[in-house]
Amino acid sequence: MSDTPPDRLSNDPRSKFYDEALLERGIGVRFNGVERHNVEEYCLSEGWVKLPVGKALDRRGQPMTMKVKGTVEVWFLTGSSEQA
Repeated sequence: MSDTPPDRLSNDPRSKFYDEALLERGIGVRFNGVERHNVEEYCLSEGWVKLPVGKALDRRGQPMTMKVKGTVEVWFLTGSSEQA
């Protein structure tokens, strides 16, 4: 496996950007200088994250999300002590 996280990753198994192996390894996300633990999806190159909106669910039972733009930094939590 590479020590560099992917440009885009999603927690939703229905997404084409979902990768179970990478999610099991653990991904840390810092958005606008604040470490976030509730990110549903991120994109480094476009500079956005999708965050849940409260406890609201959509009609399929998935959390409602909103896309927020800003500075995104990601790194692997295990296997590498350096941040990417």
